[in-house]
Amino acid sequence: MVIKVYLASSSGSTAIKKKQQDVVGFLEALKIEYTPLDIACSEENRMWMRENVPGEKKPTNGIPLPPQIFNEEGYCGDYETFFDAKEDNQVYAFLGLPPPPGSKRKEASEEEGEEGEEEEDVEEQEAQEEDEQPVSEEEDQAGSEEEEDLIISEDEEELRELEEPEEPQSEEEEEAPVTEEEEEEGADAEDEEDE
Repeated sequence: MVIKVYLASSSGSTAIKKKQQDVVGFLEALKIEYTPLDIACSEENRMWMRENVPGEKKPTNGIPLPPQIFNEEGYCGDYETFFDAKEDNQVYAFLGLPPPPGSKRKEASEEEGEEGEEEEDVEEQEAQEEDEQPVSEEEDQAGSEEEEDLIISEDEEELRELEEPEEPQSEEEEEAPVTEEEEEEGADAEDEEDE
């Protein structure tokens, strides 16, 4: 697939020169290989371009102006359609080229529309699977068992605490130590009773 850009090297129109520079500069920036074909120096190139631009794309005077873009023998469009494709991030589809590997957006042509959508769906699924990293049934089961074991062990501890009889306390432990104040109060109370 060779992209052919028909240009006029010696155009007197600054508008045409700017359009040609825009197309060529953009293709070079994307590192898309193309062949520039000069219609000013070659009558053959000029005639071929004029004959192969579709009728609906020709201006009212019938002579299409450069730049005109082709993929091999297939017509891609003129500057206006190229500009629209550039604005919509559809340059590869416009040129009939597959998008470069690793591009974020798959640009499928109308003929490859369904295939392009399927490829996007597959890529999205793979990306989601990497993000989610699904848990296998064994891992899921092991996790559930660990949770159950944890719940059971907590329940068992509570039951043990309830079931364990309290150890009888010795007499010494039952009698709480008496403070000096309590002793004095007790002694005062005894003295009052005696009186």
